[in-house]
Amino acid sequence: MGQRTPGGTQGAVAVLLSPRPAVVAAARRAGARTVVVAPDPSVSSGREGAQRQVRTDWRDHRRLVGAVAGLEEVRHGRAAVFGFDAAGALAAARANEELGLPGTPSAAVTALMDKAALRARSNTLHPRRPVSFARCGRAETLPFIATLIGYPCVVKPRAGADGEGVRLVLDEAGARALAGCYPEVTDLLVEEYLEGPELGVASLSRAGRHHILGWTRRRAGPGLTATGHDLPVALSPATAQDVRALVRDVLDLAGHHDGPSHTEVVLTAHGPRLIEAHARPGAEEIGRLLRTALGTDVLALALAAGLGLPGPARHPRTAHAGLRYVDFPPGCRLDGVHPGLAAARAVPGVVRVQLQIPPGATVRRAPTGALHHAYVLAAAATPGSLSRALDRAAGLLHQARPARRIPQPEGGLA
Repeated sequence: MGQRTPGGTQGAVAVLLSPRPAVVAAARRAGARTVVVAPDPSVSSGREGAQRQVRTDWRDHRRLVGAVAGLEEVRHGRAAVFGFDAAGALAAARANEELGLPGTPSAAVTALMDKAALRARSNTLHPRRPVSFARCGRAETLPFIATLIGYPCVVKPRAGADGEGVRLVLDEAGARALAGCYPEVTDLLVEEYLEGPELGVASLSRAGRHHILGWTRRRAGPGLTATGHDLPVALSPATAQDVRALVRDVLDLAGHHDGPSHTEVVLTAHGPRLIEAHARPGAEEIGRLLRTALGTDVLALALAAGLGLPGPARHPRTAHAGLRYVDFPPGCRLDGVHPGLAAARAVPGVVRVQLQIPPGATVRRAPTGALHHAYVLAAAATPGSLSRALDRAAGLLHQARPARRIPQPEGGLA
């Protein structure tokens, strides 16, 4: 934690770095007032109840500290800075440390971001069956290193985020082709492919004690892409205990004492093994899924804990819940309102249908990593009824193809 804790619960302020509207709404559920800090504070954040907005580029540490230090709540220790993406988590940690505010130590954030160092540390937990890995500093050596590790193997940027640049390599020909996709001088991690069911584990740490909030099972598609997530996850008591122990041990190794975290785990034939971990909650849709199925409000819990506020009441639920990602072909434009949106939302059991690409935008490329064009979230009393609701709603989005196809440009998803 920082040098002091918020001075009482009255008037506690969450300073949020370029938050999504869901984060502002979660701060309200946690009982906190909010200050949004962004280069161009969004109107959507204001609609969700942000009381104040500060326009500054928080990626510049000096500017962020200068802008936040003048807030009365910061001067009196009734505030903390929060960032819930890769860049924001590190910026918030550094600002909290300099201002003497509570939060995740910056050393823990950087330790979890360094995938090679974290792999080496986590391998000490499995001395009899460690995960094979090696670093790659030049793209031309990728085929040689991949052959040493063995196929299939996984290639990822050492400090990447959101699955960008992560590739599954099946053979030497694939490794040679992939080498041309990275800069000549690079910083990659090549590691053995871990086979088995994948879990995403949400945790909240306080004074070195790691509370496991819940986990989802990742549905895998071609390569390393995800097609969705499901809850609940049926694990034997022994396996569940091993998963909790692995997550806690990894967070201890990284020095993560306070704040939220998201850890990805594979249930291999040799027991649970780490994929990677982050000093922030999982993707927004994963938080919505946990809240729908378990009544666990991960974002509000993290904000309340960081401000010393009582956690929001948990309302346990027994529903089966899941989400499915929907992606459109590159070169398509979503003209006007997507015609399948209303129909998908009307499917019984559907809780949310979210388009990540706004109407009128063009799909520029296929999704990579954790980025998708849309998702459907549903809940039901049985796994069968859940599957039918998700398939029906996702199918409606797929069938209602975007209206116009144009030549594919370079750039992001939209």
